Amino acid sequence: MYKYGQYCPIAKAVEILCDRWTLLIVRDLLTGTEHFNDLERGLPGISRGLLADRLRRLQRLELVEKVEVENGRNRTAYRLTPAGRELQAVIDSLLIWGARWAFEAPEENELDPVLLMWWMRGRVQRDKLPEQQVVVRFDFQGPKNETFWLLLKREDVSICLTDPGFDLDLLVTADLSAFFQIWLGRLTFAEAQQANLVEVDGIPTLAKALPNWLAYSLASPAVRAAQQQKS
Repeated sequence: MYKYGQYCPIAKAVEILCDRWTLLIVRDLLTGTEHFNDLERGLPGISRGLLADRLRRLQRLELVEKVEVENGRNRTAYRLTPAGRELQAVIDSLLIWGARWAFEAPEENELDPVLLMWWMRGRVQRDKLPEQQVVVRFDFQGPKNETFWLLLKREDVSICLTDPGFDLDLLVTADLSAFFQIWLGRLTFAEAQQANLVEVDGIPTLAKALPNWLAYSLASPAVRAAQQQKS
């Protein structure tokens, strides 16, 4: 931790929060992620050792607590303390400022399809799904072409990196950059389809419903608001 040597509350806060990855860990804890492996999946690029170090430091500073949870098997969970939860206002302010002043089209090195699929898995509105399982294949076109499967059921949503062997209901062919921008609110699904950046083939009723099954990023309302202010 870098020490500024200044008796100032801003300096003290920056000393705690501005180490690399710390605020992104807090961001994900605020959105409900609480297990170590889930935090790691949502932060591609962080090593397990560094993630463990950051969590230990947040515990020492009493921003995070480590608890054992009973859910059929004992698991360790990381949860924000009241002091940690007060950082919601900080994260919200950064989101609004970043959406307005620092958020353009994604750079090539930011196009991680595995991360995008992980985000999507956690933001499916399962109560809107049909009763039967829906199998969706995503063919992403970008720096390199990659394929994933999303198995949508009301009780669970799963990501498959290889063909799961089920009959396909929908095929989504999408420009990866465009789909990131849909997810974050810079484009609507309809706009991307009209520009031929996304195509959905399969059972027509399911194809029409697919965009409404996704809740999209929690950041998307702020991004859309910033887009409207710029236009």
